Amino acid sequence: MQENKTTRIKSVYLWLPFMLSVALVTGVLIGLQLKPVEATMIVEDASIAQTASGNSKIDQLLRYIESKYVDEVDRDELVDEAIENILGQLDPHSSYISAEELESINEQMQGNFEGIGVEFMILEDTVVVISALSGGPAESVGVKAGDRIVAVEDSIIAGNGITNAGIISLLKGKKGTTVEVGILRTGIDSIQHFEITRDEIPLESIDANYMISDNTGYIKVNRFAATTDREFIDALEELQREGMEDLILDLRHNPGGYLQKATNMLNQLFDEKGNLMVYTQGRAVSRNDYNTSGRSIFNIDKIAVLIDEGTASASEIMAGAIQDHDRGILVGRRSFGKGLVQEQYQLRDGSALRLTIARYYTPSGRSIQKPYDDTEAYRNDFNERYESGELLSANNISIKDSTRYFTDNGRVVFGGGGIIPDVFVPLDTQLMQDDFLILRQFVPSFSFQLIQQYEAKLKNMDLNTFVKSFQIAPADFQAFLAYAKEQAPKTAPGIAPPLLKEQLKAELKARIGKHFFQDEGYFQVINQSDPMITTALDALADYREILRRKQLRD
Repeated sequence: MQENKTTRIKSVYLWLPFMLSVALVTGVLIGLQLKPVEATMIVEDASIAQTASGNSKIDQLLRYIESKYVDEVDRDELVDEAIENILGQLDPHSSYISAEELESINEQMQGNFEGIGVEFMILEDTVVVISALSGGPAESVGVKAGDRIVAVEDSIIAGNGITNAGIISLLKGKKGTTVEVGILRTGIDSIQHFEITRDEIPLESIDANYMISDNTGYIKVNRFAATTDREFIDALEELQREGMEDLILDLRHNPGGYLQKATNMLNQLFDEKGNLMVYTQGRAVSRNDYNTSGRSIFNIDKIAVLIDEGTASASEIMAGAIQDHDRGILVGRRSFGKGLVQEQYQLRDGSALRLTIARYYTPSGRSIQKPYDDTEAYRNDFNERYESGELLSANNISIKDSTRYFTDNGRVVFGGGGIIPDVFVPLDTQLMQDDFLILRQFVPSFSFQLIQQYEAKLKNMDLNTFVKSFQIAPADFQAFLAYAKEQAPKTAPGIAPPLLKEQLKAELKARIGKHFFQDEGYFQVINQSDPMITTALDALADYREILRRKQLRD
């Protein structure tokens, strides 16, 4: 029973990440096999001289194995496994990256890749285009959302068990090279052939930015890559032109990235020069302070930062600096708790070593790295939070280090295991119901039927009108339930309770919004029913009173 419960909890956590798009084999920008950025990564480039005497115990051991062992062995595999075992004795975030993996990871963090520029999913053994990126090679030749890719060059890919990795390998390629794709389009019986010239495709790290109320802007940041600070400034400029006074910065399930990009972004949120944002220090690394430059070009009044159990690393740096300097209010749940800094070292065969070399500390001096002496407990931290009730009540938050640290205004804050928000928002328990998890996996595929149904009605509608007036009709929702039951007759329920019904309808509408208005259409819809967004707007209205009460309570 307990084992089943733990398995269920683990599966739930996989459904929670950003954009609430569980059943979608997460829209991958074609040309890049998007591996999740490790939820703890702060990488600072570094290089070291490669030296090896060839006389170490490991070298001797490998020579004996190669010359004397009873069976043939793969030396490279043995070396890789040995490296991984050695690093496993250090901390959870020192890691070895193979040459193959490194290329994909570097593309994510550089903020661009080379491909044809579409987002796709595999639906009933067919590759379906979710969206053709605006201005990208695929869009330029006429590829559209809803198109089914059935052939690449002379290979038929429909109905043969093609995987995400398989389609990516066929379509990915160097800038300037061409690939021919065969496409079936609704209303056209024959296959259309498009020759697409691959090009550089930007990987945006800001999912959405828009005015969420008359005077409040909203920015969703999904990671801290090479271009994130520039994207952030562009987003702020756009919002300020639209009348932004206050800001909601959404860092939920943001796994981190480059430290310098986080500090560059913090510079735009502080007017004064010389405010400490973060500092790093390690056994072999002297203390390095990162201070504000005083070159902010934006006039932002109040700030609310959204955090949760997936907010890690560089995201926690931003949240910690804003909290310690009383620059804004943190809303949500305790963050991940990753306060280790890695540097990346290139190895001779093209692989890399990512080694923890320091800890980072928030301005008040707290380390927010959670304990990692028990590796299994570290990896199952979410389960522990759920089972202890922490995700449902602030009273159950576990404080690993009782040392008291103080914000600029004298409020007490703690370290030792993530950042505790100023305003707690419990996890929505409906997201953990079996019926909801089963039904939601069919939202992306069924939404294509609705897109075709509503295309004539919506193609000339603007986003604001869509968000305010478009509704999923009762008959369409019943059709969705019937579709889910047909796909999963043994598990999908034929009815949905009122709360689940409204959330599922919001998911369907958001998917339609994404089709016609890209990511901003998705987030404008889904944020309307997001309790953390509502709480943040209320917190901004009561900003100074909340901080005053919290100071008195501390």
